[in-house]
Amino acid sequence: MKPIYMFVPYWLGDFSPILLGSARHTWRLLTPDLPDGSPTERMGALCRALAEEVAAIRASGHLPVVFVGDCTLSIGVLAGLQQEASDLSLVWYDAHGDFNTHDTSPSGFVGGMPLAMLCGRGEQTIVVGAGATVLPEANVILTDARDLDPEEAEAVAESAVTHVPNVTDLASVSLPDRSLYIHFDCDVLSLSDLAAVSYPAEGGAALEVIDASLSHLAATGQIAAISVTLWNPELDADGSAGEVVVGVIDRLLDQLS
Repeated sequence: MKPIYMFVPYWLGDFSPILLGSARHTWRLLTPDLPDGSPTERMGALCRALAEEVAAIRASGHLPVVFVGDCTLSIGVLAGLQQEASDLSLVWYDAHGDFNTHDTSPSGFVGGMPLAMLCGRGEQTIVVGAGATVLPEANVILTDARDLDPEEAEAVAESAVTHVPNVTDLASVSLPDRSLYIHFDCDVLSLSDLAAVSYPAEGGAALEVIDASLSHLAATGQIAAISVTLWNPELDADGSAGEVVVGVIDRLLDQLS
């Protein structure tokens, strides 16, 4: 299955020239015209455009590998996959839980809410706009999430989401026999391996741990899509952060080929 790389250089629904500078020449760019509306309505429209691209790549028998500016775009990837198969598993790598809602978030930051939205919690404007169907919490594995807000941590604990705080332990998790979507926020990595992130959190998994966990997922033969939330290019003057993250994905794809 040939990987098709896409890049969506948007930050919470707004086009970002700074992010665009991180694009590789082999990546397809998605830069649709978005309608006027609220920020979440615009994000929903962007996710719908992404969903159509993901669905088309899957229909052609290929693997979507989507680099994005923020985690809300995962909703578009999921919506595209659901056009092919409604029963999916999601493995979410992130230093943060992204499981807040407007009721639990201390800041109201929408970028900290997409996993909750995917599971039907909180505001559903982006989910509806994307054409996505709510994903059962029991189909979600959240790994790391070392930096949770207090009420967010309570929400994760009482949910049906499988939380694997230590990425090392992901390699021993049994996965069901169904399509698998990997969302990889690069801030899951240890700061010693990747410091060029917008919301750094102490700790994190070393590169070899990340690689081993992804090898476990690759061995299922069920990976249907990969999305990657970008590093912060303004903090990556020498390009080393980009090389680290792209290297992680390249090693995973080598195993799939």
